[in-house]
Amino acid sequence: MDTSDALIIGGGHNGLVCAAYLAAAGLSVTVLEGRSEVGGAAVTEEFHPGFRNSTASYTVSLLNPQVIADLRLHQHGLRVVERPYSNFLPLPDGRAFRLGGEEGAAQLARVAPRDAQRLTEYHAMLERVVAVLRELMARTPPNLSDRFVLADWLASWKVARELRRLDMRGRRDLLDLFTKSAGEMLDHWFDYEPLKAALGWDSVVGNFASPWTPGSAYVLLHHVFGEVNGKQGVWGHAIGGMGAITQAMAAECRARGVAIHTDAPVAQVRVQTGRAIGVVLQDGREFGARCVISNVNPKLLYQRLVPREAQPDELRERIARYRCGSGTFRMNVALSELPDFTAAPGTALASHHQSGILVAPSLAYMERAYFDAKSREHNPGWAREPIVELVISSTLDDSLAPPGRHVASLFCQHVNPEVEGGWDAHRDTVAKLMIDTVDRVAPNFARSVLGYRALSPLDLEREFGLIGGDIFHGALGADQLFSARPLLGQGNYRGALAGLYLCGSGTHPGGGVTGLPGRNAAREVLRDLGRRTR
Repeated sequence: MDTSDALIIGGGHNGLVCAAYLAAAGLSVTVLEGRSEVGGAAVTEEFHPGFRNSTASYTVSLLNPQVIADLRLHQHGLRVVERPYSNFLPLPDGRAFRLGGEEGAAQLARVAPRDAQRLTEYHAMLERVVAVLRELMARTPPNLSDRFVLADWLASWKVARELRRLDMRGRRDLLDLFTKSAGEMLDHWFDYEPLKAALGWDSVVGNFASPWTPGSAYVLLHHVFGEVNGKQGVWGHAIGGMGAITQAMAAECRARGVAIHTDAPVAQVRVQTGRAIGVVLQDGREFGARCVISNVNPKLLYQRLVPREAQPDELRERIARYRCGSGTFRMNVALSELPDFTAAPGTALASHHQSGILVAPSLAYMERAYFDAKSREHNPGWAREPIVELVISSTLDDSLAPPGRHVASLFCQHVNPEVEGGWDAHRDTVAKLMIDTVDRVAPNFARSVLGYRALSPLDLEREFGLIGGDIFHGALGADQLFSARPLLGQGNYRGALAGLYLCGSGTHPGGGVTGLPGRNAAREVLRDLGRRTR
């Protein structure tokens, strides 16, 4: 039986980050990945002959700069290019709205001068809050348990000290962002509906909710933490797709001596006298370790991998209520030519082709999409007029498609995680709907499709372990954040058993390709083992 100091279940990006930091401290580390390649949902794969794209996760901003530096990702070939501006919104009247960049700023000043002024104030408000929260994202939350621990008291004091950096106005803004809806916040700040839609899109990304659902303002906030090449709030593309990030991480892991096993799905965590001591693979192989670190959804960990008899009844009840489920339907599409938008005619490459193209002209449109999918009144469980973000990654990276051809990522909301008859029966019907939705604003789109791969919420769960298709490994609600992520008593990356740790997106600070859960968890493992990183 192979034995190591640390055994990591799941070779997604957070598992690789955790492994790299542990190995830097001299630990022997083993990573077990069930798929044939590491990377989890951040992988680049061929989906149609000659066409490659980021299969699930598809855009870069939240990846932590310290993680990039510590893991030497640039030295391993990672290169990220930024979009020319944030969003391009084709509108029902045949016009278009651009958010970001000089072109977008000039347009907003013409059509909504008051909102143009308020947008500067809005971004300043977000940045004041984000500047404090960025510090907290890299910290271990205080573990609110039933016993006094000095380290947790000190952590609580450090959190309070960070929050003291905000004046009263900032604290009120922070409270609003954690408790109110994105729609309420944006209605307060702005009047121009396309602007509110462009900003409010972030509140429904991977969030099966209306933009007016209380708490959706935090989901919006979660997406503005990032930066690209030192520019805050910018989104970009990794040359070679998202797999370029995780392959660079894997290269650094191997350079530090990490043993990485693919095609190695874990069947069960081995428990002895209340302590996690290793795992058993589905093929019967066993691996032992001083500590077991889970990089999978907490629901998957406790409901499928940790033996039921090793868990208290209260834990099983709580984890059953841990909220997972996304309104996401993900597609990769091979195109013969670029979309020819009614609002911006032409198939020659233009700046709007390199931006996030959003088919959702208003917050009201987004709300209708949610309730249509949730109610199932008119169909088995998807919006008849869905929200689609189209990112044509080949316009920024010509390595992904043959010359003159293109690949597009379609990130679609809202679909119900559970549909009548099951997702296998409806996948292609919904895929056609998504293509037709883009075709309404770019009439050449449907006929330019050479092939596609569609991933329903069920496909995302089966292939990447995203329970209910949840891209965040758990809803980003106030009851599932910070010390309560995934549950109170496990917010400090320590699981329900001795020797069991959590390092995935189901821990603080949550989803997205950040690397921070992996980095933070490694720090706590090393603290328990009395080791320091080099």
